[in-house]
Amino acid sequence: MWKCPDCGREFDSKNQHRFCDKKPETIDEYIAAQPDAVQPILKEVRNIIRAALPDAQEKISWRMPTFFRKTNIIHFAAFKNHLGIYPGDQGVEHFSDRIKEYKSSKGAIQFPYDQPVPLQLIAEIAKWCYETGNHH
Repeated sequence: MWKCPDCGREFDSKNQHRFCDKKPETIDEYIAAQPDAVQPILKEVRNIIRAALPDAQEKISWRMPTFFRKTNIIHFAAFKNHLGIYPGDQGVEHFSDRIKEYKSSKGAIQFPYDQPVPLQLIAEIAKWCYETGNHH
């Protein structure tokens, strides 16, 4: 076991991926902790999902901003070079023809910061996840 000198948590190995910062408790805290250049993008994404899902509530789940109503609907997160959204595997599959130009995996889509973030597409994905019950 290896003990992190920053947070004091124990890990199996020194090279294990870890996050030592205090977990944000609100989406506002999450956004404020991100680099200045990324904050406006995160605010836009939050606002477009809010508009698409007016009945959803906000919370932090899996250390990411999350919209939920009885269960998680969609998550989003900031990374060094891209914005990630997490609509689940069925959401990625349903929108596969419209996300071809972006990197995606089983339940995630990556939108690079060096390209315009497709806010309307994100809103459509969020609404589809909510309306179909294909929550993440």
